[in-house]
Amino acid sequence: MTTTSPSPDPAAPARRARPGFGLLGPRRGRHELPPEQFETLALPVGDDGVVIGADEQGVAAVLGLGRPTPFDVVLVGGAWTAQVIALRTVGTGARVAVETGRRQLWTGLAQSANGGQQCVTLHDVGRVPPQGPSVHSPVLVVRDCGVRPPRGRVASSPWQSVLTLLPYLSPIAPRLMGHADLVGVQRVSPDEARQIGRLMRLSATDVEALSTLPDGVTLWCTRTSRMYVATQPTEPETGLLGAARRMD
Repeated sequence: MTTTSPSPDPAAPARRARPGFGLLGPRRGRHELPPEQFETLALPVGDDGVVIGADEQGVAAVLGLGRPTPFDVVLVGGAWTAQVIALRTVGTGARVAVETGRRQLWTGLAQSANGGQQCVTLHDVGRVPPQGPSVHSPVLVVRDCGVRPPRGRVASSPWQSVLTLLPYLSPIAPRLMGHADLVGVQRVSPDEARQIGRLMRLSATDVEALSTLPDGVTLWCTRTSRMYVATQPTEPETGLLGAARRMD
């Protein structure tokens, strides 16, 4: 039996093949936006990480500690705020290694956070072993080593951030703050406020405010931006760590 192919419709548009791509598909309008609508495509920044409190507008302030790049934080303040950050970091699924000469201050937190897993480990000063951070197991190293912390054996690296706690300014504080990616400052003396103002290029208003900050309030800043954050503890955090306080 002989079959014949239907003759092409002379009115149909010709379709040509493109090598490696097959036939041309249907034509559609281009997806374009005028420049004045570009902002509608903007993604929120700072919405992935640890909620450390609320800003001046009452919006949640989030600190991204699990990063694919090294990240160093210096906090001039009390251990209470560092402990809240550590506890909330564990809540995001990360591990926390605490290098401290005040083991008794961190023991209760470690016992409460660990449960059946080793989420928080305590180490003597200068004895933090390699943590093996990865995208699936990020690490926060908290250095609570006094006003003159020695150079750490474990530095910041991809997926491993380091938070250095300073109770107040010391001669090495300018070096630490100069190399930090983010600096947090709680209530300090007027003299310390002026030094920090020069280091971080703060306005006169911010310098004046640093000596009157309430407990639990931190100025987080870089040399180009700043944000006041009030940390309000949850009920379990209050039961474990007590009320917000600047000094320990």
